[in-house]
Amino acid sequence: MDHAAARLWTDSWVTAWNAHDLDALLAHFTEDVTFRSPVAAQLLGGDGVMRGKEALRAYWTEGLRRIPDLRFEVVGSYVGVDCLVVNYRNQRGGLVNEVLIFDGPLVREGYGTYLSEDANPAGAR
Repeated sequence: MDHAAARLWTDSWVTAWNAHDLDALLAHFTEDVTFRSPVAAQLLGGDGVMRGKEALRAYWTEGLRRIPDLRFEVVGSYVGVDCLVVNYRNQRGGLVNEVLIFDGPLVREGYGTYLSEDANPAGAR
């Protein structure tokens, strides 16, 4: 992935998130995507691993239900060979990194990572 492609991808991704447009957001991911997030474990229980687009949709649907003011501001993006790290600030000001592994133009594997003090963006208990 080059920096221009990363910028276009990141702009499209954050626009979809800020519009709460799950169909547009999920278009960035393969059908068999695997995504891991400690926030998913908080919101949904289980191990925090979503396998497939429908599992990812269920996680993000619940997240948007619990965080209706969700909004991201991209701080930076970091390009690798077949990966991208998007560093952003969420609606609570918390810093988050998503580590995304690509298969062509789509994400096949992702990891949500949080600073310890920002690991509970939905106020989950």
